[in-house]
Amino acid sequence: MSNKPITFRRPEAEDGSALYALIRACPPLDENSMYCNLLQCTHFSATSVVAERDRQLVGAISGYLVPGREDTLFIWQVAVSESARGQGLGGRMISDILARPECSGVRYLETTVTASNEASWALFKGFARRADAPLEETELFESKRHFNGEKPTEILARIGPLASADLQPGSTEPKQEMIA
Repeated sequence: MSNKPITFRRPEAEDGSALYALIRACPPLDENSMYCNLLQCTHFSATSVVAERDRQLVGAISGYLVPGREDTLFIWQVAVSESARGQGLGGRMISDILARPECSGVRYLETTVTASNEASWALFKGFARRADAPLEETELFESKRHFNGEKPTEILARIGPLASADLQPGSTEPKQEMIA
């Protein structure tokens, strides 16, 4: 474990291949095409974040404001390298996104998680607890009906409403945090 600072920033096109490699190293995340990761880094950069330590990607979240429901941030993927796990990085990355001006109207956070993904459940339940907001679970994409039985059911986790105090406005400049 390194004591070098972790820097948060918006992803850029040049991060696409590193994001692709990070996601591939983080099962059970779905691997997307590198082109999809490039779009996450460009079209969705305002609602996504990368975390770097010593110029290496150690974490990333891709997200977007749900069309027609701009009060809802949907977290698409959370990836944390093995070297940075267990340090609360996922929750801090979510907070970094929510503190941005583009998310000033966000009152709900949504994501989908499979029942067996304990790390993701711990992240989102912990976030809901810290935000003092309810977390509702509903089945969104059923295994047989939506995935031809090739993938587990995806459960929609909806957290909110988030109080405005949970969403402190933040700078869009890179942030550094020391992780011991």
